Amino acid sequence: MTIRPICITGEPVLHTRAKEVETFDQELRNLVEDMFETMDKAPGVGLAAPQIGVGLRIFTYDYADDEGKERRGVIINPVLEIGPIVDEPADEDTEIEGCLSVPGERFPLKRAEKAIITGLDLDQQPVHIEAEGWPVELESCLNAAHLMHPCGLWAARHTAPAVPGRRTPA
Repeated sequence: MTIRPICITGEPVLHTRAKEVETFDQELRNLVEDMFETMDKAPGVGLAAPQIGVGLRIFTYDYADDEGKERRGVIINPVLEIGPIVDEPADEDTEIEGCLSVPGERFPLKRAEKAIITGLDLDQQPVHIEAEGWPVELESCLNAAHLMHPCGLWAARHTAPAVPGRRTPA
């Protein structure tokens, strides 16, 4: 296993839609092992493959749920469904997110109350995570830092204040 460097804002891989994983082999398993080791060392609750320079739709996660049960895994070719997000400003004391690819910065981010994340594991078995309440904090992390990166979207674009004259692509 190898701890890989984390790509920092401005790297093209963070702004390009990642490719679907088509081959499930030992090379993929090695990449996922590297992702877990990198995520643990960072430390973070999740890591997307584009954050280590790999343009594939993969993310790893590690968090404790409401009951304190440890949840650790990988989702390959993820799909995210979220409930409505209240159309009001995020509370800058309680609704703040960070991203390993934007070191030292934190951004206000409004969260949905419910999220469903589906995809595949390394054995091509279905993964299905439903989160309500606090685990939806994980959703914001997965959405912003992990699902948006593989989609070529940049979380900071959607959370940081607008800069006059700068156009933010959708």
